[in-house]
Amino acid sequence: MFSFKFEPTQPGRSRLGSISTPHGVVETPAFIFCATKAAMKSLSAEDMKAADTQIILSNTYHLMLQPGPEVVEKMGGLQKFTGWRGPMLTDSGGFQIFSLGHGSVASEIKGKRMTGRKKTLLRISEEGARFRSYLNGREYLLTPEESIRIQRQLGADLIVVLDECTPYHVDKNYTAESMEMSHRWALRSLAEFKRGDTGTQQLYGIIQGGVYPDLRKAGCDFVNSHPFFGHAVGGSLGASKEQMHDVVSLATEHLCRERPIHLLGIGGISDIFSGVEQGIDTFDCVHPTRLARHGGALVRSMHNPDETREHINLRNSQFRLDGNPIESDCPCATCKNYSRAYIHHLLKAQELLAYTLISIHNVSFMNRLMTAIRRALKEGTFAQVKKSWSRS
Repeated sequence: MFSFKFEPTQPGRSRLGSISTPHGVVETPAFIFCATKAAMKSLSAEDMKAADTQIILSNTYHLMLQPGPEVVEKMGGLQKFTGWRGPMLTDSGGFQIFSLGHGSVASEIKGKRMTGRKKTLLRISEEGARFRSYLNGREYLLTPEESIRIQRQLGADLIVVLDECTPYHVDKNYTAESMEMSHRWALRSLAEFKRGDTGTQQLYGIIQGGVYPDLRKAGCDFVNSHPFFGHAVGGSLGASKEQMHDVVSLATEHLCRERPIHLLGIGGISDIFSGVEQGIDTFDCVHPTRLARHGGALVRSMHNPDETREHINLRNSQFRLDGNPIESDCPCATCKNYSRAYIHHLLKAQELLAYTLISIHNVSFMNRLMTAIRRALKEGTFAQVKKSWSRS
């Protein structure tokens, strides 16, 4: 029920492909939207389909705490529970556990140290990760085996091994030791996956190794040598976009090309173009909908006078009397029916509709971006399309 097919294109290691799953086919390169707690914030499954979404993901860590994997399983799995009838991915829960343990959700992993949030990680050991629930303080132990069992109950098509997601500030020795432990966890995850394999799911291995070329190569060699369906590039990717692009490139250089390659947690427009050039097939990030909740609407470079951003902030007073849609050539329901001025008003009035309208646009924007990239790879116009969508 699963397969991955691809054909090489230009430039670089880019390629066109398709991932077949029991719930449908994902044309790649593709963007995976984050329905973290089994819901897209402010959007329904129908909204996502109307915006031409192919695949979404949910989070093992959050769903093991609320409502619990047994509830999702009794309700028929994530697709039936959520009303989303397309392909789905679940992550292992490791990213949230370890990033919360460092005092933030994502910033620490990406090189920004923030310590204002109460830490919930209690201990990392060979056995697994022991942590307290952010909901009620209850203590949990997440092992590689338990992560796979939970993901089996959730029922997504594509699932991921448990790993330790190392932050940017740790040294090479810690990164190396962590990577080796993640490899042992991955083998335990794989063994548990095989024990309960019914053919309805496939497992991705994760490449760690931080910013260190030799460790990244070792991580690639490890996943290549074991029968994972796909690869996911994770962990710290550096302190700058340039370093991130270098880290991703040295990983994809060594990965088996016969398997789909996913880039975890990255969703900037320029980063997607760079990732596609380096051979990335799928991306995921909370960026489109999180940005919308702060009034940010994604726009192509031609619609944005601010050369430092990939979005416009509709909270700004300059949009108070702007009767134009977010983007004049965007076919989404928001741009067809609402003006920047109206959305600006909704934001100032703190009306929840604002978040829905901007999220609809941002989701549509990302899907149009990926469609444009796939078409450009097929027609040999990647450079021109990149210039029209991004200033990088």
